[in-house]
Amino acid sequence: MTLVDSSAWIDFFRCQNLPHVTHLKSLIHQNEELAICGVIMTEILQGIRDENQHQMTKTRLDTLIFLPMTRTTYVTAANIYRTLRNKGLTIRKSIDCMIASVALENNVFLLHNDRDFEAITRHFPLKIIT
Repeated sequence: MTLVDSSAWIDFFRCQNLPHVTHLKSLIHQNEELAICGVIMTEILQGIRDENQHQMTKTRLDTLIFLPMTRTTYVTAANIYRTLRNKGLTIRKSIDCMIASVALENNVFLLHNDRDFEAITRHFPLKIIT
């Protein structure tokens, strides 16, 4: 199973010709299990201005596996952020720590296009696909 970050989905929906989009298309074509979580869904949907596009995107996201976020998810995310900050690395968005936490808790791959996940993976066993 692969948790697909909003950075990859946004590039996919914009029809960008990038390696992570090609990989996502391949996963879709192979009927691989794709997942999102609440904050990924929010990040994707909040930026869509056109109502028809918003509904089409929401319908597509509704077909994906939805991984839950629990109290433990948020505590782990805070620990990721604190650990990295103590090592001199500041993650730009705490949401990325939440997404990493979901991936770690569910032992799934993470497909993304966000440099913060690269920093996280250097200090946590996050399985990333770039």
